[in-house]
Amino acid sequence: MIVLDKVTKSYLTLRGRKVVFRDLSLEIPEGVNVALIGRNGAGKSTLMRLLSAVDLPDKGKVITKARLSWPVGLTGGLQQNLTGRDNVKFVCRIQGVRKAGMREKIRYVEEFAEIGSYFDQPVYTYSSGMRARLGFGMSMAFDFDYYLIDEVMSVGDANFKAKSRQVFRERLQSSKVIIVTHNMQRVLQMCDIAVHLEDGQATIYDNVREGVAAYRAIRDAHNPPRLDPEAVDDDDAAEEELAAVLDNKVPASHERRAPAARAAARRRARRLAAGGNR
Repeated sequence: MIVLDKVTKSYLTLRGRKVVFRDLSLEIPEGVNVALIGRNGAGKSTLMRLLSAVDLPDKGKVITKARLSWPVGLTGGLQQNLTGRDNVKFVCRIQGVRKAGMREKIRYVEEFAEIGSYFDQPVYTYSSGMRARLGFGMSMAFDFDYYLIDEVMSVGDANFKAKSRQVFRERLQSSKVIIVTHNMQRVLQMCDIAVHLEDGQATIYDNVREGVAAYRAIRDAHNPPRLDPEAVDDDDAAEEELAAVLDNKVPASHERRAPAARAAARRRARRLAAGGNR
């Protein structure tokens, strides 16, 4: 179980201090796949950082015996002046991995990331793609009870994406996920519970469909749908990279699927404008 006990979290902004959560209490049961859903700015990514201990609460505690990953593929935590190899060593020490275990993790990440001699160069010399490869390789090098995923997790070319999907699929044989996503179809397909965030409060739905309905009702109340032939609802979008991990298939590229999606949206708009469902 993951327990948040009266957690308060705020950030200092140019307009003053922004309070994201105030005295938030929450219990997430163990052994389930969890979706964190809510409108933009509701605090989904903040909660993800608190769960992973990437960020700490102002007050209150996050209590769990489970092993939670940092957000999969996170690159913001990489030490820019250290080499890729030394970044892996640093994480190994934090995770309590020593000697032979550390050498094995270093070997794994070096082979997985496929960045060649750059593995022994400072991270600030890397391209964004290299940093993403290193970050994803480090995420997959360690076993966790929960893997935390914030929207996008796959990077690199087709071969690297295929390898990433295969490794992540293997991890999910014995682990669960906590995901932040706006793709409600993905939530319905893979999650056991939904945690809906709104106005600094969290509501747990054991019935995921009820959680999705609550999210959509609040979203549409604040942002009424507009008749836009170019708009594509997130529920109608093609499967994301995470779908390929779970469904064992490679999705079409954004370039191939975008024209078809726009065409479908135009057909729906024409039907609505004509006042019928033909």
